[in-house]
Amino acid sequence: MEASISLKKVGKIVRDKTVLAGLSFGVERGSLVAIVGENDSGKSILLKLLSGYENPNYGQVFIHGLDMEKRRKETRKLIGYVPYESNLDPWLTLKQNILFNAHLYGIDPVKSTEKIHYYSALLNLNKSLNEFSHRVSGGEQKKTMLIRALIHNPDVLIMDEPTAFMDAESIRLTWDLIKELRGDKSIIYVSNSLSEIEQAHDRILVFNEGRILMDGHLDKLLESTMDYHQFQIEFDELSDDLYKKLKKIVTVVSPNKLDNTFHFYGRNRSVFFDVVREASDNMMINLEVKNLGLRDLLDSEFAGKGLN
Repeated sequence: MEASISLKKVGKIVRDKTVLAGLSFGVERGSLVAIVGENDSGKSILLKLLSGYENPNYGQVFIHGLDMEKRRKETRKLIGYVPYESNLDPWLTLKQNILFNAHLYGIDPVKSTEKIHYYSALLNLNKSLNEFSHRVSGGEQKKTMLIRALIHNPDVLIMDEPTAFMDAESIRLTWDLIKELRGDKSIIYVSNSLSEIEQAHDRILVFNEGRILMDGHLDKLLESTMDYHQFQIEFDELSDDLYKKLKKIVTVVSPNKLDNTFHFYGRNRSVFFDVVREASDNMMINLEVKNLGLRDLLDSEFAGKGLN
């Protein structure tokens, strides 16, 4: 499938620190790509490069084959960008903020108003459109920025924490809209909500220190961990001595302690019984076996040297 976005050896340096280091990858048209990683791993800077708000120190970014730095005016029309924090004009209403952006792109005011009310109905925002932006909640500001980014019908939608500051209902409505746009637009987003990423992606890019550590659909990424099981045992009291004893069991992998809960991995279910036997003289409150998920992939043991 044709690439909507391509990066060729892209690097970014901020205050003598390399934030992005020689990135090269492409994003297929119509795909939904989630970016995840620790704070200061380069995620937000990458979004700003993709949206044209910053330039790389080296390398090239292409949108539909057009060099963004050389064809700034043309590529800007292809992109809708939703930043993390609100950059709405506080002394304009929500509707005026969106219409101002539409005017910059030369969109007919009548068509713009129709689109505003269409998207506002989907996001339950109509009742707030005539409110000044500084008087509405952060969630309503975020929905306004999403509509503003869509008003000129871009081919590429880039979002930094698309559901930040929203309540549960607003989150649901926002994701319903994003999933409706999927396929028609290439969508790239950053989120710290691992559950949202697990539910909505064609591809996940895991960032670490300016580099892509993992790349693929969650099911594909988890294949490397399919031999492992995740366990949790809650004790009435998990003493330091007991924890040290359980850690020494040879079949236990990547153990850790959270209050009175012993969390660990193992290559097969038999490790569960090894732990239970070793702790048989201690009161156990709850026992769980879980499927591995995105959180496990982001664990340093997985993302770094693996579980071996």
